[in-house]
Amino acid sequence: MIGRFLELLTCLADSEVDFVIIGGFASAAHGCTNVTQDIDICCDFSPTNLMRLQKALADLNPVHRMTSKKVKLELTEDNCKSLKNLYLDTELGQLDCLGYVKGVGGYRQAVKVSEKIEIEGKVFNILNIDALIESKKTMNRPRDLQTVIELKVLKDKRNDDNS
Repeated sequence: MIGRFLELLTCLADSEVDFVIIGGFASAAHGCTNVTQDIDICCDFSPTNLMRLQKALADLNPVHRMTSKKVKLELTEDNCKSLKNLYLDTELGQLDCLGYVKGVGGYRQAVKVSEKIEIEGKVFNILNIDALIESKKTMNRPRDLQTVIELKVLKDKRNDDNS
């Protein structure tokens, strides 16, 4: 699964889409043992960035996952202005694009609390562990609260290792 997710993230990065990895994949990248079925990103929802996102995904047949008929992704400069989130199915898996992260804020705030991470030679922005903890706490779902416990243990271990 990580290979497909990495390929999906690489498509975005290679097309210069502005995004930060959040959610379950970010938790796993920080060392959590949870399994995720999708990639969650917080991205700049400007029309320019969304058009880059559409171009990046064009060969992956993206469709809106939350529509009953799985409508094809067809963004225009005009319809981009009203979007807040995109929930997509692609040939490489599910991609949730969020304009806002609970407990963190919008894309600009997410970038401020992100760090660079290298995965198989590619560098991506990912929420730092503190921001991820805050986001998961704010979500307040049982699986997120379990992830908070695990993230705190990982953070404490890192702090102990650095002392």
